[in-house]
Amino acid sequence: MTDQIKRIEGQFSPLDNASFAIICSRFNDFIVNKLEAAAIDTLKRHGISADNIHVYYVPGAHELPIAAQRCAATKKYDAIIALGAVIKGSTGHYDVVVNEQAKGLGQVALKYDLPVLTGVLTTNNIEQAIERAGTKAGNKGHDVAMAAIEMVSLLRQIG
Repeated sequence: MTDQIKRIEGQFSPLDNASFAIICSRFNDFIVNKLEAAAIDTLKRHGISADNIHVYYVPGAHELPIAAQRCAATKKYDAIIALGAVIKGSTGHYDVVVNEQAKGLGQVALKYDLPVLTGVLTTNNIEQAIERAGTKAGNKGHDVAMAAIEMVSLLRQIG
């Protein structure tokens, strides 16, 4: 007799009544707008009603965690997607923003037991950001929306 391991994974089939918050940084919006469009398109293509997708805008990536925390506290969302683009400059501000937004979003996810997916590009230059927003490297807005769908499905199976 062989032991069978039960393998449980998230699915990409339509999720009944799933609701998503997308929080977008307006800083570097020429990049973030492309991430946002891809995330919305991906959710809709996977059966999420437009009525169940709410998009919020914050000034920059540093403000993403507080908006995510407020969204999570409403208990209206099955997942939160945070989108932004932090492009390295000549000062150390890049490191502060990158680290604090990632840490803050992670804390929100654990505090509220909710998938909070980070689609914040952290690049050395504008060209790398453009590549990750729909050219050579695909679109990270799409990728993070797929991860959100998978995580909602998985967490529903876990109970």
